[in-house]
Amino acid sequence: MKTAPGTTVIHNGRLIGGAGAPPIANGMLHITDGKIAYAGPAAKAPPIAPSARRIDAQGGTIMPGLVEAHFHPTYFNVAALEDLDIKYPVEYVTLLAANNARLALECGYTAARSGGCLFNVDVWLKKAIDNDIVPGPRLAASGREICGVACLMDWNPDFRKIGMEGLVFLINGPDEARAAVRKLVKDGVEWVKTYPTGDAAAPDVNDHHTLCMTFEEMHAVVATAHNHHLKVTGHCRANAGIKNALRAGYDTIEHGTFMDDEAIDLLMIRNTPVIPALRFELASIERGPDIGMPQKIIDGHIECLEGGAESCLRVLKAGGRLGMGGDFGFSWNPHGEYAKELTFFVNYVGFAPLDVITCATKTGAEIMGRSHEFGTLEAGKLADVLIVDGDVLADISILEDRRRFLAVLQGGVMKAGKLLSQAQPSVN
Repeated sequence: MKTAPGTTVIHNGRLIGGAGAPPIANGMLHITDGKIAYAGPAAKAPPIAPSARRIDAQGGTIMPGLVEAHFHPTYFNVAALEDLDIKYPVEYVTLLAANNARLALECGYTAARSGGCLFNVDVWLKKAIDNDIVPGPRLAASGREICGVACLMDWNPDFRKIGMEGLVFLINGPDEARAAVRKLVKDGVEWVKTYPTGDAAAPDVNDHHTLCMTFEEMHAVVATAHNHHLKVTGHCRANAGIKNALRAGYDTIEHGTFMDDEAIDLLMIRNTPVIPALRFELASIERGPDIGMPQKIIDGHIECLEGGAESCLRVLKAGGRLGMGGDFGFSWNPHGEYAKELTFFVNYVGFAPLDVITCATKTGAEIMGRSHEFGTLEAGKLADVLIVDGDVLADISILEDRRRFLAVLQGGVMKAGKLLSQAQPSVN
C-alpha cells in the first residue's frame, strides 16, 4: 500500500492517541512520508517547513483509524445460515467482498481481521488492497473455517450432495483437523477460524451451550497452525468450549459469551484477547421479529446478550483485552453499521468511551499482530488516522455517521471523508 510522500500536519483538534491516555485538547500530528513524526500538544510541536500540507481538524477529534477485529467481507444480506454457502457464486461473492472492504474503509476502519471468508476470497482481497487495486482496510485473512461434522456450520443434509467446500472444512477427529489446517496453510491464510461451540441460531441441535469440536481436534488445529506460524481463533459461546480453546492455546476467543471464574483465570494467565461481537445479539433481538426470526432463536440471543455483557465486564475488570467488531453482513446486522458496536458497549454494557476506543484501535492492532505499525498515534507508526467532526468521547455515536468524517487516512494518504470529496473536481 502506497504512503503519502512529503510532510502533512493535522491541527486544530483534540487528539486521542489510542493507548488509553486522556485526550490532548489542542493536539497536532506531523506525518512524514506516510509515518507519524510527532503526536502531541500543538504548543510543543517541532517546527515544520512552510511547504507542508495542512489539514484543519476544525475543532473535532484526531484519532487512530479503527480496527474491525471480526470482519466477514464475503457476508452480504444473509437472512439464514444457508445463504452463506449456496446463495451466490464465487465471482459475485468476490465483487461483494470488494464493495464491503471499500465500505469499511469509508466507515473509518483502516484495518480489519477476517473472521472467516467464503472461498478464501479474503486472501486475494488482502493482496488487492495491499497493491492499491481496490480500497479497503489493511487486512488479515482467514479463509475457510473449520467445524466438526454435524455441528453448527454443517447444515446441508447429505442427500443434497453439495458439501460445504466454499465455507468450511468439516472434520472428524484430530487427523482431519490437521489436514484442514494444512490446506489453509497452502491457501495462504494468516488466521485459522474454528467452531468449538454452537450458537443461538441453531437451537435444536447446536445451540450456544453445545460443543462442536473435541479438545483433541482443537489441540491438533493449534499445534499444526502454530507450527506453520499461523494464529487460531474460535467461535466460543459455551463455557466449556471457551476453556477448551484456552487450554488448547487459541490466540483469540470470538464471543467468549459464558465465562465462569475458571475461564477468566485461564484467560488472564494466557493474556488472550476476546472479541465479543455483542451488538449482533442486540440487533437479532430488536430486528429479528421483523424478519420472522423464531422466538426460540430470539430467546437464545437474549441469553447470549446478557451472559456476554456480564463476561465482558468481568474481562475488563480483571484487566483483560477486548477487541471490537463482529458478524456484520446479516440482513438484520448489515455492513456499514460497524461503529454501532462501539456505541453499544458504552450505552448498554457500560464501558467508558475512552476504553472502547482503546479496544477498537490499540487492542485491534495487537490482535492483528501489527501493533508496532498502527493502532495508536505514536512516532514511527503508519499514519492511519481518522479525523471526526465532533467530540467522540462526549458522544461516541458520532462514529456511526460517515458524514461526520473529515478524513480517513492510510499511510498519510487520504482515502475517504468530506475533505477528500471537496478536493475532487465535480463530474458533470
